[in-house]
Amino acid sequence: MLYDIRLTMRFDYSGLAGGGRHAIRVLPQTIGAHQRLIAGHVDVDPVPRERSARVDFFGNPVTDCAFDAIPDDLVYTAQARVERTAPSYAISDSVSLADLRAELDSDRTLLGRSPAHFLNASALVPPHAGIRDYAREHSARTVFDTALSLNAALYKDMRYDAEATDVDTPLAEAFEARHGVCQDFSHIMIAALRHLGIPAAYVSGYLRTIPPAGEERLEGADAMHAWVSAWCGAKTGWVEFDPTNDLVVGADHIVVGYGRDYADVPPVRGVIRTAGGQTATQAVDVLPLD
Repeated sequence: MLYDIRLTMRFDYSGLAGGGRHAIRVLPQTIGAHQRLIAGHVDVDPVPRERSARVDFFGNPVTDCAFDAIPDDLVYTAQARVERTAPSYAISDSVSLADLRAELDSDRTLLGRSPAHFLNASALVPPHAGIRDYAREHSARTVFDTALSLNAALYKDMRYDAEATDVDTPLAEAFEARHGVCQDFSHIMIAALRHLGIPAAYVSGYLRTIPPAGEERLEGADAMHAWVSAWCGAKTGWVEFDPTNDLVVGADHIVVGYGRDYADVPPVRGVIRTAGGQTATQAVDVLPLD
């Protein structure tokens, strides 16, 4: 599949906003044979005093901007063309839960996508006794089957509610109420997998959405999405799951970044000096090309 992606993020400030810095993670990246960034760019209005590009520890592209002053509002616009194919997973080679610890002990790599970095609790995915018990209830023989079981269980037991949580809602609150958005579904699944000793990463990206039959697609109605990557052993590698939609990830998911949780891959992270409040709006279009 070929996709054209457009993202607009607008921050409106009630007063003069002074100096600040932002790290922006919104561009898709090239990932092996499954995803290729053909072209992409981030536009910033107003033009920042400083701008640079880098790759973070986990291999995600980052645009850094510094501002002296922002008179009214700040707008980030990202445009990209991406080629995406459905990954082919060696599911039958997934390691068993009983043998997983030995495989992890034999892995000596410490690069950004090494499973060692995704085993332990992180800033937004702390230990939780209830999730630990939930994970044990849905464990299976292999790592893949366990992740698939948790993926389906969360889809069944959780209620998607865009108004129930925000980016600061603790994982425990979303799990105990059994509602939330894709970020909550993903954090809970990551916590459950890690309680079982399975390395699990948070994935930020875009999802192609299809309008109901007979209805036109609404411009700007798509959104950034989150899902989970689970390490299923040396032979199978990383397999991605979308618990919000009970899917094994295919060609409709476009990856922007990997991290231990949302705190590693927010679309915008940084500081702005201002005496007033702010509002933020976001619009996303994921357009498949014929």
